[in-house]
Amino acid sequence: MPMTEILDRIRTEKVIALIRADGPDSLLGCCRALAAGGLGVIELTMTTPGAIKLIGEVSRELPGVMLGLGTVLDAVTAREGVDAGARFIVTPGLRPEVIAACHEMEVPVLSGALTPTEVASASDLGADVIKIFPAEFFGPAYIKSLRAVFPSLKFLPTGGVTSKTLGDFLRAGAFATAAGSALVDPSALKAKDWAAITSRAREFADAAAAS
Repeated sequence: MPMTEILDRIRTEKVIALIRADGPDSLLGCCRALAAGGLGVIELTMTTPGAIKLIGEVSRELPGVMLGLGTVLDAVTAREGVDAGARFIVTPGLRPEVIAACHEMEVPVLSGALTPTEVASASDLGADVIKIFPAEFFGPAYIKSLRAVFPSLKFLPTGGVTSKTLGDFLRAGAFATAAGSALVDPSALKAKDWAAITSRAREFADAAAAS
């Protein structure tokens, strides 16, 4: 899939579902539940044991879901993730070697940043999207302020994004959003309560559609 199509899908869906778990056993079921709720762009983090293997399993089982690999700290992990089926790579902070590797593979990279200096550095290095983390401490107003200074950049806030605040972030100029525990409740994931996760996914999908 070309980079433009990947970025277009993220922009269109407006929400990346972020999954963090203690292990891979229930993640395929979680991905199915999220997709059933209308969220088909999902980020699996490297903090989940066996994340790269799981990327491959989910890619084969759910070809309609677009997967990304998150919490990527080095180029080797980025390449392994893409080889396994990840369509985009996400970093928690500014990681120049990851950005360079994604350029070589022609895969979008969502680079973590927070301050204006980090945002400018990520842009200079060629990040496709700037992930503002943690967004909860500054809120939508911070996205609006960054957009005033960097009007051409794509910002993706994560951390503190809920179904109630999602629209505010989008109206402030965010390219899209990402949500973790507010979307995938850790207790629901542990209990494999797929109905609860699907219901929450619908809340986010509806909020995105209304924004």
